[in-house]
Amino acid sequence: MEKKRTIQTNNSSAKSGQLLQVFSELTNRLAMASQMGFQYQGGRDVYQALGYPQQSSLGYNQYYGKYLRQDMAKAIIDRPVKASWKGDLSVIESISPDETPFEKEWISLSDKLKLKSVFIRADKLTGIGEYSVILLGLNDVKSNADFAQPVRKSTGLKLIYAKPLGQATATIDKFDENVTSERYGLPVLYKVKTSIPDTLNGVKQMDITVHYTRIIHLVEDVLENEVFGTPRLQAVYNRLMDLEKIVGGDAEMFWRGARPGYTGKLDPDFQITTKGMEDLQDQIDEFEHNMRRILINEGIDYKALEQQIADPSAHVEVQMQMISAVTGIPKRILTGSERGELSSAQDKQEWVSYVASRREEQNEPMILRPFIDRCIEIGVLPTPKDKKYTVIWDKLFSLSDMDKVNMGKVRATALKEYSMNPVAQELMPFNLFCEFFLNMDHTQIDRTMEENNNTVKVEAPVTEEEKVTLRGEEEKKDKKVRGDGELRYGRTAL
Repeated sequence: MEKKRTIQTNNSSAKSGQLLQVFSELTNRLAMASQMGFQYQGGRDVYQALGYPQQSSLGYNQYYGKYLRQDMAKAIIDRPVKASWKGDLSVIESISPDETPFEKEWISLSDKLKLKSVFIRADKLTGIGEYSVILLGLNDVKSNADFAQPVRKSTGLKLIYAKPLGQATATIDKFDENVTSERYGLPVLYKVKTSIPDTLNGVKQMDITVHYTRIIHLVEDVLENEVFGTPRLQAVYNRLMDLEKIVGGDAEMFWRGARPGYTGKLDPDFQITTKGMEDLQDQIDEFEHNMRRILINEGIDYKALEQQIADPSAHVEVQMQMISAVTGIPKRILTGSERGELSSAQDKQEWVSYVASRREEQNEPMILRPFIDRCIEIGVLPTPKDKKYTVIWDKLFSLSDMDKVNMGKVRATALKEYSMNPVAQELMPFNLFCEFFLNMDHTQIDRTMEENNNTVKVEAPVTEEEKVTLRGEEEKKDKKVRGDGELRYGRTAL
Protein backbone atom coordinates (compact mmCIF):
# COMPACT_ATOMS: atom_id res chain seq x y z
CA MET A 1 0.00 0.00 0.00
CA GLU A 2 2.87 2.35 0.75
CA LYS A 3 4.28 1.91 -2.76
CA LYS A 4 0.88 2.59 -4.31
CA ARG A 5 0.40 5.76 -2.29
CA THR A 6 3.84 6.99 -3.33
CA ILE A 7 3.13 6.37 -6.99
CA GLN A 8 -0.16 8.30 -6.88
CA THR A 9 1.39 11.44 -5.45
CA ASN A 10 0.24 14.51 -7.38
CA ASN A 11 2.50 16.07 -10.02
CA SER A 12 3.34 19.14 -7.95
CA SER A 13 4.60 17.06 -5.05
CA ALA A 14 6.56 14.83 -7.41
CA LYS A 15 8.31 17.79 -8.96
CA SER A 16 9.19 19.20 -5.55
CA GLY A 17 10.56 15.83 -4.51
CA GLN A 18 12.67 15.68 -7.61
CA LEU A 19 14.07 19.15 -6.98
CA LEU A 20 14.76 18.26 -3.37
CA GLN A 21 16.69 15.15 -4.40
CA VAL A 22 18.69 16.78 -7.15
CA PHE A 23 19.32 20.09 -5.37
CA SER A 24 22.00 18.81 -3.01
CA GLU A 25 23.76 16.90 -5.77
CA LEU A 26 23.78 19.83 -8.17
CA THR A 27 24.77 22.29 -5.48
CA ASN A 28 27.82 20.27 -4.53
CA ARG A 29 28.83 19.70 -8.12
CA LEU A 30 28.37 23.31 -9.15
CA ALA A 31 30.27 24.54 -6.11
CA MET A 32 33.23 22.36 -6.99
CA ALA A 33 32.96 23.11 -10.69
CA SER A 34 33.00 26.85 -10.07
CA GLN A 35 36.47 26.54 -8.49
CA MET A 36 38.01 24.49 -11.28
CA GLY A 37 40.70 26.28 -13.24
CA PHE A 38 41.11 29.20 -10.84
CA GLN A 39 44.49 30.21 -9.37
CA TYR A 40 45.73 33.00 -7.11
CA GLN A 41 42.43 33.36 -5.23
CA GLY A 42 40.53 33.62 -8.48
CA GLY A 43 42.91 36.09 -10.10
CA ARG A 44 43.70 33.68 -12.94
CA ASP A 45 41.26 31.45 -14.79
CA VAL A 46 43.45 28.80 -16.43
CA TYR A 47 40.49 27.13 -18.12
CA GLN A 48 39.47 30.37 -19.80
CA ALA A 49 43.04 31.16 -20.83
CA LEU A 50 43.51 27.72 -22.41
CA GLY A 51 40.06 27.60 -23.97
CA TYR A 52 38.67 24.82 -21.75
CA PRO A 53 34.95 24.89 -20.91
CA GLN A 54 33.92 25.17 -17.27
CA GLN A 55 32.61 21.97 -15.70
CA SER A 56 29.15 23.50 -15.29
CA SER A 57 28.84 23.84 -19.07
CA LEU A 58 29.64 20.18 -19.76
CA GLY A 59 26.84 17.67 -20.04
CA TYR A 60 25.62 14.65 -21.93
CA ASN A 61 25.42 16.45 -25.27
CA GLN A 62 29.04 17.59 -25.06
CA TYR A 63 30.30 14.13 -24.13
CA TYR A 64 28.15 12.49 -26.80
CA GLY A 65 29.44 14.95 -29.37
CA LYS A 66 33.02 14.08 -28.46
CA TYR A 67 32.22 10.40 -28.78
CA LEU A 68 30.72 10.87 -32.24
CA ARG A 69 33.39 13.17 -33.68
CA GLN A 70 36.71 12.49 -31.97
CA ASP A 71 38.55 9.25 -32.60
CA MET A 72 40.32 9.08 -29.24
CA ALA A 73 37.11 9.78 -27.31
CA LYS A 74 35.42 6.91 -29.14
CA ALA A 75 38.36 4.62 -28.36
CA ILE A 76 38.15 5.47 -24.64
CA ILE A 77 34.48 4.48 -24.61
CA ASP A 78 34.47 1.52 -26.99
CA ARG A 79 37.65 -0.46 -26.39
CA PRO A 80 37.12 -1.36 -22.72
CA VAL A 81 33.53 -2.32 -23.53
CA LYS A 82 34.41 -4.52 -26.50
CA ALA A 83 37.26 -6.22 -24.62
CA SER A 84 35.30 -6.91 -21.43
CA TRP A 85 32.29 -8.40 -23.28
CA LYS A 86 34.48 -10.38 -25.66
CA GLY A 87 33.90 -14.12 -26.05
CA ASP A 88 31.17 -16.45 -24.87
CA LEU A 89 29.09 -15.63 -21.83
CA SER A 90 27.31 -18.33 -19.84
CA VAL A 91 24.90 -18.13 -16.93
CA ILE A 92 24.51 -21.47 -15.13
CA GLU A 93 22.69 -22.71 -12.07
CA SER A 94 24.80 -25.80 -11.41
CA ILE A 95 27.74 -27.73 -12.85
CA SER A 96 25.46 -30.61 -13.80
CA PRO A 97 25.51 -31.43 -17.54
CA ASP A 98 21.70 -31.43 -17.56
CA GLU A 99 20.17 -28.01 -18.22
CA THR A 100 17.90 -26.67 -15.51
CA PRO A 101 14.68 -24.75 -16.32
CA PHE A 102 16.45 -21.51 -15.40
CA GLU A 103 19.35 -22.25 -17.76
CA LYS A 104 17.03 -23.22 -20.63
CA GLU A 105 14.96 -20.05 -20.30
CA TRP A 106 18.07 -17.87 -20.07
CA ILE A 107 19.57 -19.37 -23.23
CA SER A 108 16.30 -18.95 -25.08
CA LEU A 109 15.83 -15.36 -23.91
CA SER A 110 19.44 -14.42 -24.62
CA ASP A 111 19.36 -15.83 -28.14
CA LYS A 112 15.95 -14.40 -28.98
CA LEU A 113 16.67 -10.82 -27.82
CA LYS A 114 20.42 -10.82 -28.56
CA LEU A 115 21.02 -9.68 -25.00
CA LYS A 116 24.79 -9.52 -25.27
CA SER A 117 24.46 -6.82 -27.93
CA VAL A 118 21.99 -4.99 -25.69
CA PHE A 119 24.45 -5.05 -22.78
CA ILE A 120 27.31 -3.78 -24.96
CA ARG A 121 25.25 -0.84 -26.25
CA ALA A 122 24.00 -0.01 -22.76
CA ASP A 123 27.56 -0.16 -21.41
CA LYS A 124 28.71 2.39 -23.99
CA LEU A 125 25.81 4.71 -23.19
CA THR A 126 26.59 4.42 -19.49
CA GLY A 127 30.13 5.62 -20.11
CA ILE A 128 29.05 8.57 -22.23
CA GLY A 129 26.63 10.02 -19.68
CA GLU A 130 25.96 9.82 -15.97
CA TYR A 131 23.71 6.79 -16.42
CA SER A 132 21.86 4.75 -19.00
CA VAL A 133 18.85 2.46 -18.84
CA ILE A 134 17.53 -0.72 -20.41
CA LEU A 135 13.83 -0.48 -21.16
CA LEU A 136 12.05 -3.81 -20.63
CA GLY A 137 9.30 -4.36 -23.19
CA LEU A 138 6.84 -6.74 -21.56
CA ASN A 139 3.73 -8.26 -23.08
CA ASP A 140 1.47 -6.80 -20.36
CA VAL A 141 1.65 -3.37 -22.03
CA LYS A 142 -1.33 -2.76 -24.31
CA SER A 143 -0.99 1.04 -24.64
CA ASN A 144 1.56 3.76 -23.82
CA ALA A 145 -0.26 4.50 -20.57
CA ASP A 146 0.48 0.98 -19.30
CA PHE A 147 4.21 1.77 -19.14
CA ALA A 148 3.56 3.93 -16.06
CA GLN A 149 2.10 1.00 -14.11
CA PRO A 150 4.35 -1.23 -11.97
CA VAL A 151 5.01 -4.73 -13.25
CA ARG A 152 2.98 -7.43 -11.55
CA LYS A 153 4.44 -10.93 -11.48
CA SER A 154 2.06 -13.20 -13.32
CA THR A 155 1.98 -16.41 -15.30
CA GLY A 156 2.63 -15.86 -18.97
CA LEU A 157 4.59 -12.63 -18.54
CA LYS A 158 7.10 -12.42 -21.38
CA LEU A 159 9.94 -10.08 -22.26
CA ILE A 160 9.52 -9.24 -25.94
CA TYR A 161 12.29 -6.65 -26.30
CA ALA A 162 15.04 -4.92 -24.34
CA LYS A 163 16.09 -1.46 -25.53
CA PRO A 164 19.18 0.45 -24.28
CA LEU A 165 18.64 4.20 -23.89
CA GLY A 166 20.99 7.06 -23.04
CA GLN A 167 20.61 9.74 -20.39
CA ALA A 168 19.14 12.28 -22.83
CA THR A 169 16.50 9.82 -24.04
CA ALA A 170 15.45 8.48 -20.63
CA THR A 171 15.26 11.34 -18.12
CA ILE A 172 14.25 10.90 -14.49
CA ASP A 173 10.79 12.39 -13.89
CA LYS A 174 10.20 11.49 -10.25
CA PHE A 175 12.13 10.27 -7.20
CA ASP A 176 10.92 8.25 -4.21
CA GLU A 177 10.28 10.75 -1.38
CA ASN A 178 9.20 8.26 1.26
CA VAL A 179 11.92 8.31 3.96
CA THR A 180 10.84 4.86 5.20
CA SER A 181 11.14 3.29 1.74
CA GLU A 182 14.14 1.16 0.82
CA ARG A 183 14.16 3.05 -2.49
CA TYR A 184 14.29 6.49 -0.86
CA GLY A 185 16.01 8.92 -3.20
CA LEU A 186 15.90 6.53 -6.17
CA PRO A 187 13.93 7.06 -9.38
CA VAL A 188 10.29 6.03 -9.50
CA LEU A 189 9.23 7.32 -12.92
CA TYR A 190 11.12 8.08 -16.12
CA LYS A 191 10.26 10.13 -19.20
CA VAL A 192 11.31 8.15 -22.26
CA LYS A 193 11.42 9.84 -25.66
CA THR A 194 10.24 7.61 -28.46
CA SER A 195 10.22 8.05 -32.23
CA ILE A 196 7.61 6.22 -34.28
CA PRO A 197 7.49 6.28 -38.11
CA ASP A 198 4.50 8.30 -39.36
CA THR A 199 3.23 8.09 -42.92
CA LEU A 200 2.14 11.76 -42.85
CA ASN A 201 4.85 13.53 -40.84
CA GLY A 202 7.74 11.12 -41.33
CA VAL A 203 8.56 10.60 -37.64
CA LYS A 204 6.23 10.98 -34.69
CA GLN A 205 7.91 11.78 -31.38
CA MET A 206 6.34 11.45 -27.95
CA ASP A 207 7.26 11.18 -24.27
CA ILE A 208 6.19 8.06 -22.41
CA THR A 209 6.09 7.80 -18.63
CA VAL A 210 7.70 4.54 -17.53
CA HIS A 211 7.68 2.94 -14.06
CA TYR A 212 11.04 1.94 -12.59
CA THR A 213 10.12 -1.78 -12.55
CA ARG A 214 10.27 -1.65 -16.34
CA ILE A 215 13.70 0.00 -16.28
CA ILE A 216 17.18 -1.30 -15.47
CA HIS A 217 19.15 1.73 -14.25
CA LEU A 218 22.88 1.46 -15.03
CA VAL A 219 25.66 3.61 -13.55
CA GLU A 220 29.45 3.54 -13.48
CA ASP A 221 32.06 5.07 -11.20
CA VAL A 222 29.65 6.20 -8.51
CA LEU A 223 30.73 7.98 -5.35
CA GLU A 224 28.16 9.44 -2.95
CA ASN A 225 25.20 9.26 -5.33
CA GLU A 226 23.83 5.95 -6.58
CA VAL A 227 21.76 7.48 -9.39
CA PHE A 228 24.36 9.55 -11.21
CA GLY A 229 27.77 8.15 -12.12
CA THR A 230 30.83 9.82 -13.59
CA PRO A 231 31.12 10.04 -17.40
CA ARG A 232 34.27 8.38 -18.69
CA LEU A 233 35.26 11.43 -20.73
CA GLN A 234 34.86 13.93 -17.91
CA ALA A 235 38.33 13.62 -16.37
CA VAL A 236 40.11 13.63 -19.76
CA TYR A 237 37.98 16.25 -21.51
CA ASN A 238 40.74 18.89 -21.36
CA ARG A 239 43.31 16.41 -22.61
CA LEU A 240 41.06 15.48 -25.51
CA MET A 241 40.81 19.15 -26.42
CA ASP A 242 44.60 19.50 -26.24
CA LEU A 243 45.01 16.43 -28.44
CA GLU A 244 42.59 17.91 -30.95
CA LYS A 245 44.60 21.14 -31.04
CA ILE A 246 47.91 19.33 -31.55
CA VAL A 247 46.72 16.89 -34.20
CA GLY A 248 44.56 19.44 -35.97
CA GLY A 249 47.29 22.06 -35.74
CA ASP A 250 49.78 19.60 -37.20
CA ALA A 251 47.52 18.96 -40.19
CA GLU A 252 47.00 22.70 -40.70
CA MET A 253 50.72 23.32 -40.33
CA PHE A 254 51.48 20.72 -43.00
CA TRP A 255 48.75 22.05 -45.26
CA ARG A 256 50.22 25.53 -45.12
CA GLY A 257 53.88 24.68 -44.59
CA ALA A 258 54.24 22.03 -47.29
CA ARG A 259 53.37 24.72 -49.81
CA PRO A 260 54.38 27.91 -48.02
CA GLY A 261 54.09 30.25 -51.01
CA TYR A 262 56.38 32.67 -52.77
CA THR A 263 57.76 36.11 -52.32
CA GLY A 264 58.27 38.42 -55.26
CA LYS A 265 60.99 41.04 -55.67
CA LEU A 266 60.22 43.80 -58.14
CA ASP A 267 63.03 45.03 -60.40
CA PRO A 268 63.70 48.67 -59.45
CA ASP A 269 63.88 49.66 -63.16
CA PHE A 270 60.58 47.98 -63.97
CA GLN A 271 57.32 49.90 -63.97
CA ILE A 272 54.27 47.67 -63.59
CA THR A 273 51.03 48.87 -65.08
CA THR A 274 47.57 48.57 -63.61
CA LYS A 275 46.71 45.95 -66.22
CA GLY A 276 49.88 44.03 -65.36
CA MET A 277 48.99 44.14 -61.68
CA GLU A 278 45.50 42.77 -62.41
CA ASP A 279 46.96 39.98 -64.53
CA LEU A 280 49.44 39.11 -61.78
CA GLN A 281 46.64 38.99 -59.18
CA ASP A 282 44.62 36.66 -61.42
CA GLN A 283 47.62 34.36 -61.82
CA ILE A 284 48.21 34.28 -58.07
CA ASP A 285 44.56 33.44 -57.41
CA GLU A 286 44.64 30.64 -59.96
CA PHE A 287 47.91 29.35 -58.50
CA GLU A 288 46.48 29.38 -54.97
CA HIS A 289 43.39 27.42 -56.05
CA ASN A 290 45.41 24.83 -58.02
CA MET A 291 44.17 26.02 -61.42
CA ARG A 292 47.66 27.16 -62.47
CA ARG A 293 51.08 25.72 -61.69
CA ILE A 294 53.26 28.34 -63.48
CA LEU A 295 53.46 32.09 -62.86
CA ILE A 296 54.37 34.21 -65.89
CA ASN A 297 55.33 37.81 -65.36
CA GLU A 298 58.12 40.19 -66.17
CA GLY A 299 60.09 42.40 -63.86
CA ILE A 300 59.42 40.25 -60.77
CA ASP A 301 61.81 37.71 -59.23
CA TYR A 302 59.89 34.90 -57.43
CA LYS A 303 61.44 33.03 -54.50
CA ALA A 304 59.86 30.13 -52.60
CA LEU A 305 59.48 30.61 -48.86
CA GLU A 306 61.20 28.12 -46.55
CA GLN A 307 59.02 25.27 -45.26
CA GLN A 308 58.34 25.32 -41.53
CA ILE A 309 56.98 21.96 -40.39
CA ALA A 310 57.54 20.69 -36.83
CA ASP A 311 57.18 17.12 -35.54
CA PRO A 312 54.20 16.95 -33.11
CA SER A 313 54.83 13.35 -31.96
CA ALA A 314 56.44 14.35 -28.64
CA HIS A 315 53.48 16.58 -27.75
CA VAL A 316 50.98 13.89 -28.75
CA GLU A 317 52.93 11.41 -26.62
CA VAL A 318 52.48 13.58 -23.50
CA GLN A 319 48.72 13.83 -24.01
CA MET A 320 48.40 10.09 -24.63
CA GLN A 321 50.34 9.31 -21.45
CA MET A 322 48.02 11.53 -19.43
CA ILE A 323 44.90 9.98 -20.97
CA SER A 324 46.26 6.47 -20.36
CA ALA A 325 47.08 7.29 -16.74
CA VAL A 326 43.55 8.53 -16.01
CA THR A 327 41.55 5.93 -17.92
CA GLY A 328 43.73 2.94 -16.97
CA ILE A 329 43.91 1.88 -20.64
CA PRO A 330 47.48 1.18 -21.82
CA LYS A 331 48.68 3.68 -24.38
CA ARG A 332 49.33 1.01 -27.01
CA ILE A 333 45.76 -0.22 -26.63
CA LEU A 334 44.42 3.29 -27.17
CA THR A 335 46.48 3.72 -30.32
CA GLY A 336 45.38 0.37 -31.72
CA SER A 337 48.69 -1.53 -31.51
CA GLU A 338 47.65 -4.05 -28.88
CA ARG A 339 48.67 -6.96 -31.12
CA GLY A 340 52.00 -7.87 -32.62
CA GLU A 341 55.48 -6.86 -31.72
CA LEU A 342 54.47 -3.25 -30.99
CA SER A 343 52.81 -4.36 -27.80
CA SER A 344 54.97 -5.28 -24.83
CA ALA A 345 54.26 -8.09 -22.40
CA GLN A 346 53.68 -5.53 -19.66
CA ASP A 347 51.03 -3.76 -21.74
CA LYS A 348 49.27 -7.05 -22.35
CA GLN A 349 49.33 -7.96 -18.68
CA GLU A 350 48.04 -4.54 -17.63
CA TRP A 351 45.27 -4.71 -20.22
CA VAL A 352 44.22 -8.21 -19.15
CA SER A 353 44.11 -7.08 -15.51
CA TYR A 354 42.10 -4.00 -16.46
CA VAL A 355 39.54 -5.98 -18.44
CA ALA A 356 39.26 -8.66 -15.76
CA SER A 357 38.62 -6.07 -13.04
CA ARG A 358 36.07 -4.36 -15.26
CA ARG A 359 34.17 -7.61 -15.68
CA GLU A 360 34.27 -8.17 -11.94
CA GLU A 361 33.40 -4.63 -10.83
CA GLN A 362 31.19 -3.27 -13.63
CA ASN A 363 29.85 -5.74 -16.18
CA GLU A 364 28.58 -8.41 -13.83
CA PRO A 365 27.42 -6.55 -10.68
CA MET A 366 26.20 -3.33 -12.35
CA ILE A 367 24.70 -4.59 -15.64
CA LEU A 368 24.27 -8.33 -15.98
CA ARG A 369 23.05 -9.31 -12.52
CA PRO A 370 20.57 -6.40 -12.12
CA PHE A 371 19.01 -7.45 -15.43
CA ILE A 372 18.81 -11.15 -14.51
CA ASP A 373 17.58 -10.43 -10.98
CA ARG A 374 14.78 -8.21 -12.31
CA CYS A 375 13.75 -10.90 -14.80
CA ILE A 376 13.60 -13.43 -11.95
CA GLU A 377 11.70 -11.00 -9.72
CA ILE A 378 8.92 -10.36 -12.26
CA GLY A 379 8.74 -13.98 -13.42
CA VAL A 380 10.30 -13.71 -16.88
CA LEU A 381 12.96 -16.20 -15.73
CA PRO A 382 12.29 -19.07 -13.30
CA THR A 383 13.87 -18.78 -9.88
CA PRO A 384 17.05 -20.87 -9.68
CA LYS A 385 17.61 -23.29 -6.83
CA ASP A 386 18.70 -21.49 -3.65
CA LYS A 387 18.24 -18.26 -5.68
CA LYS A 388 21.84 -18.54 -6.87
CA TYR A 389 23.40 -18.61 -10.30
CA THR A 390 26.93 -18.27 -11.66
CA VAL A 391 28.23 -16.12 -14.49
CA ILE A 392 31.03 -17.71 -16.51
CA TRP A 393 33.15 -15.45 -18.69
CA ASP A 394 35.23 -16.57 -21.61
CA LYS A 395 39.01 -16.41 -21.37
CA LEU A 396 40.25 -12.94 -22.14
CA PHE A 397 43.02 -13.66 -24.63
CA SER A 398 44.39 -16.86 -26.15
CA LEU A 399 48.10 -17.53 -26.39
CA SER A 400 49.89 -17.04 -29.68
CA ASP A 401 51.73 -19.96 -31.31
CA MET A 402 55.08 -18.57 -30.12
CA ASP A 403 53.75 -18.17 -26.57
CA LYS A 404 52.57 -21.80 -26.63
CA VAL A 405 55.98 -23.00 -27.82
CA ASN A 406 57.80 -21.04 -25.13
CA MET A 407 55.43 -22.29 -22.44
CA GLY A 408 55.97 -25.86 -23.65
CA LYS A 409 59.74 -25.44 -23.33
CA VAL A 410 59.45 -24.12 -19.78
CA ARG A 411 57.12 -26.95 -18.75
CA ALA A 412 59.39 -29.58 -20.32
CA THR A 413 62.40 -28.21 -18.43
CA ALA A 414 60.49 -28.18 -15.13
CA LEU A 415 59.25 -31.73 -15.70
CA LYS A 416 62.77 -32.94 -16.46
CA GLU A 417 64.15 -31.41 -13.26
CA TYR A 418 61.30 -32.93 -11.25
CA SER A 419 61.65 -36.44 -12.70
CA MET A 420 65.42 -36.53 -12.09
CA ASN A 421 65.14 -35.52 -8.44
CA PRO A 422 63.84 -38.37 -6.21
CA VAL A 423 63.60 -36.05 -3.21
CA ALA A 424 61.26 -33.72 -5.09
CA GLN A 425 59.01 -36.65 -6.01
CA GLU A 426 58.78 -37.71 -2.37
CA LEU A 427 58.06 -34.18 -1.13
CA MET A 428 55.38 -33.37 -3.72
CA PRO A 429 53.11 -35.86 -5.52
CA PHE A 430 53.03 -35.70 -9.29
CA ASN A 431 49.46 -34.38 -9.52
CA LEU A 432 50.28 -31.44 -7.23
CA PHE A 433 53.42 -30.70 -9.20
CA CYS A 434 51.33 -30.53 -12.39
CA GLU A 435 48.84 -28.18 -10.75
CA PHE A 436 51.17 -25.77 -8.96
CA PHE A 437 54.27 -25.76 -11.18
CA LEU A 438 52.99 -26.68 -14.65
CA ASN A 439 49.76 -24.70 -14.28
CA MET A 440 47.64 -27.54 -15.62
CA ASP A 441 43.91 -27.71 -14.96
CA HIS A 442 42.24 -30.70 -13.36
CA THR A 443 41.13 -32.15 -16.68
CA GLN A 444 44.68 -32.12 -18.01
CA ILE A 445 46.02 -33.58 -14.76
CA ASP A 446 43.47 -36.43 -14.75
CA ARG A 447 44.25 -37.29 -18.35
CA THR A 448 47.99 -37.24 -17.68
CA MET A 449 47.64 -39.51 -14.63
CA GLU A 450 45.35 -41.86 -16.53
CA GLU A 451 47.71 -42.15 -19.49
CA ASN A 452 50.64 -42.64 -17.13
CA ASN A 453 48.89 -45.50 -15.32
CA ASN A 454 47.81 -47.17 -18.57
CA THR A 455 51.28 -47.09 -20.06
CA VAL A 456 52.74 -50.61 -20.42
CA LYS A 457 56.44 -50.59 -19.68
CA VAL A 458 58.31 -53.11 -21.89
CA GLU A 459 61.96 -53.86 -21.13
CA ALA A 460 64.41 -54.79 -23.83
CA PRO A 461 65.51 -58.51 -23.91
CA VAL A 462 68.79 -59.43 -22.17
CA THR A 463 71.66 -60.27 -24.54
CA GLU A 464 74.04 -63.28 -24.14
CA GLU A 465 76.91 -61.02 -23.12
CA GLU A 466 74.73 -59.43 -20.45
CA LYS A 467 73.73 -62.89 -19.19
CA VAL A 468 77.41 -63.92 -18.79
CA THR A 469 78.22 -60.67 -17.00
CA LEU A 470 75.25 -61.03 -14.65
CA ARG A 471 76.16 -64.66 -13.92
CA GLY A 472 79.70 -63.67 -13.02
CA GLU A 473 78.48 -60.89 -10.73
CA GLU A 474 76.19 -63.32 -8.92
CA GLU A 475 79.03 -65.82 -8.35
CA LYS A 476 81.29 -63.13 -6.87
CA LYS A 477 78.49 -62.02 -4.61
CA ASP A 478 77.92 -65.57 -3.34
CA LYS A 479 81.61 -66.10 -2.52
CA LYS A 480 81.80 -62.82 -0.65
CA VAL A 481 78.73 -63.63 1.42
CA ARG A 482 80.06 -67.07 2.39
CA GLY A 483 83.46 -65.69 3.43
CA ASP A 484 81.94 -62.90 5.52
CA GLY A 485 79.70 -65.39 7.23
CA GLU A 486 82.62 -67.65 8.24
CA LEU A 487 84.58 -64.70 9.57
CA ARG A 488 81.70 -63.52 11.68
CA TYR A 489 81.14 -67.06 12.94
CA GLY A 490 84.80 -67.46 14.04
CA ARG A 491 84.76 -64.15 15.92
CA THR A 492 81.62 -65.16 17.71
CA ALA A 493 83.14 -68.49 18.86
CA LEU A 494 86.11 -66.73 20.40
